[in-house]
Amino acid sequence: MSETQEYTPTIIKAEELDPKFKYKLSKMPGAEKLMLCFQCGTCTADCPISRFSDFYRPRKIARMVQLGLKDRLLSDDALWLCSTCFTCVDHCPQGVEIAGIVRVLRNLTVREKGVMPIVFKELASNILRTGYVYQIPESRHKRREMQGLPTLPKPNLEDVKKMFRITGSSGILETVQTFDKVKS
Repeated sequence: MSETQEYTPTIIKAEELDPKFKYKLSKMPGAEKLMLCFQCGTCTADCPISRFSDFYRPRKIARMVQLGLKDRLLSDDALWLCSTCFTCVDHCPQGVEIAGIVRVLRNLTVREKGVMPIVFKELASNILRTGYVYQIPESRHKRREMQGLPTLPKPNLEDVKKMFRITGSSGILETVQTFDKVKS
């Protein structure tokens, strides 16, 4: 914050708080250790995304969970900025898996709000269609062959489709709303 900027505190209203939220979340795979967070800030200090963004702060996300700010969290574009590099997890002195908590919150956002960034939908659609996150152009296959590299394995698309169907991901891709940009 520069000398000319004035600090404006975030106002939290009592009706926004869901005191049971942290307990519900801590029962979900990936978020079991969230109650161990004592807000040391190591996750944010080491996060490569937060170094370049004033908007994304893993510590802030953990605190919002602890306070029970469920609606704010599930509407917060910052959830989608996490690159899941697990640096926060590697350096947390308490072993809190912030990246796992973010994943759980993203899943809740999709399930309860029915939204996700368009890029996530496109990547999942690519997996469903081709078995790979990115469509690999024929020119890439030919270049690999010319360089003497082995051909890429052919994914079993029937298994991929079955996995999407069993997990409910196919239905989500059909119904989820998307948004173009994540604030930064």
